[in-house]
Amino acid sequence: MRDFDMTRRVKFFIFWLPPVFWAGVIFYFSSIPSLESGLAVSVDWVLRKVAHMGVYAVLAALLFRAFRTGHATELKKAACFAAVFAIGYALTDELHQLYVPGRHGRLRDVGIDALGAALAVIALFRKHRAVHPVQPPQHPGADYV
Repeated sequence: MRDFDMTRRVKFFIFWLPPVFWAGVIFYFSSIPSLESGLAVSVDWVLRKVAHMGVYAVLAALLFRAFRTGHATELKKAACFAAVFAIGYALTDELHQLYVPGRHGRLRDVGIDALGAALAVIALFRKHRAVHPVQPPQHPGADYV
């Protein structure tokens, strides 16, 4: 029984600590009143949106790993859970930014975050399917067509 408890703790730290840590990183950067880059406004805007997508792609990938490997969740469910949790966190992050001076919570940013999360989950889903293809069921007599 003690080995089972230890295995569960180890699995938690290996699979769940990274997405929790990454969510903390997102929260930290969202708490900074102004993240000015000093670049031209249009370049700064594009870089910010690409960063939004990338940050939430990483979060979704870490969540996918936690669900799929840490809990042996079925592939489609792991992909859905990862996307839903990442998008839910994006929504709460934008709500958080409403209360940070100099920041603005925007639904547009939730959409951009969701796009990053969705692209990561789709890529991981396809990669997993390519590495572990689903075998069609074998029927008796199927060799004699």
